[in-house]
Amino acid sequence: MHQTSPLRTGSPMATRTRLLLEAPIAATLLRLAAPNVIVMVAQAAVSTCETYFVGWLGPEALAGVSLVFPLVMLMQTMSAGGMGGGVASAVARALGAGRRQDADALVLHALVIAGVMAAIFTTGMLWGGPALYRAMGGTGSALAAALAYSQVVFAGAISFWLLNTLASIVRGTGNMLLPAGVMIGGGIIIIILSPALILGWGPLPQLGIAGAGLSFVAYYSVGSLILLGHLLSGHSLVRLTVRGMHFKRALFWEILRVGAPGSLNTLLTNLNIVLLTSLVGPFGTLALAGYGLGVRLEYLQIPLVFGFGSALVTMVGTNMGAGYITRAQRAAWVGAR
Repeated sequence: MHQTSPLRTGSPMATRTRLLLEAPIAATLLRLAAPNVIVMVAQAAVSTCETYFVGWLGPEALAGVSLVFPLVMLMQTMSAGGMGGGVASAVARALGAGRRQDADALVLHALVIAGVMAAIFTTGMLWGGPALYRAMGGTGSALAAALAYSQVVFAGAISFWLLNTLASIVRGTGNMLLPAGVMIGGGIIIIILSPALILGWGPLPQLGIAGAGLSFVAYYSVGSLILLGHLLSGHSLVRLTVRGMHFKRALFWEILRVGAPGSLNTLLTNLNIVLLTSLVGPFGTLALAGYGLGVRLEYLQIPLVFGFGSALVTMVGTNMGAGYITRAQRAAWVGAR
């Protein structure tokens, strides 16, 4: 069915899409990227605070988290940047081409992919995690800490995949502020809840290192509910609906043709960190704890790149969908510089 181009409508979708298609490229990219960069700085602060809180439990706890951290970052970068990039790109292309029904349908298709990937991470890490952490050099108290943290985090893998997938959908519409607000609010939740669950403040139980993992799962779960509410409310350019919805291979492919190569890239990057961690492990708990702290600093570069990259994906995807190939290429060059 032929659909009206968003440029010819007076809908809210047209206003936002028109900015992506017509506004000055550099200024638009900076405006889109600014909330993401602020979020990345906030997340870096949260990561530092979490390390500080876990440090209260001793070097064994830090070493345990160091074993798990590369796998958690694999799940994070794959769901937000790898497959998330495919989701944002697919939504942006559909909106740019005026295919509103396809854009709505992509929401459910993206959530199905998120559910499958979450199940793979949960099953794989709960079943294979102990052997993997031993192979990486985990022993004694450090291994016990790694397992306690890992089991909580990966049991809640669906919350990580849901939040990052939903945030990618919203970013694909050009709305960077809502995901940014959710993630900044989540950072506040973690800073308050993590030490409370680790040490058992007030009526909360003392969970030790498992409390740090549970605080992340709680944040991602609450954030997912907020973004789901947005997509169901009618205030979003795309909506989550199952009425009359049929799964289509073409729509899965729209996501996977970008998301699968991106996910492979994140897999290779994070497996390198896993390998290096396994080389450090035999040197003992203190070496593993120290290396883990250094790796966290290295990982801080990834979110900053993601801040600009997610804005670029939305702008390029929208223009590609609208058939504005030259403008999409110019946006890519401007973003790369």
